[in-house]
Amino acid sequence: MVNITLSIPAETKARMDEHPEIRWSNSIRTLIEQKLDDFNEVEKLAKKLNLSEKDIKPILDKVNSNILKHSEALLNASNNRR
Repeated sequence: MVNITLSIPAETKARMDEHPEIRWSNSIRTLIEQKLDDFNEVEKLAKKLNLSEKDIKPILDKVNSNILKHSEALLNASNNRR
């Protein structure tokens, strides 16, 4: 497996430190995989429908918004299991 470095604000790191029960590496890896899967689906759909990049942007924005909401829900659910 390859390692990556991620820069985050100190405030975010402090908040993460408040939840040692969360495996942040796994959480971030899952979010990246979901984002890539969603992007691939949008690309497939765009090719099928012969959409331009301009047409795709609103779709990707919606996907990004939904991923953010989903990731927040997953983190909240993880915190509530304790």
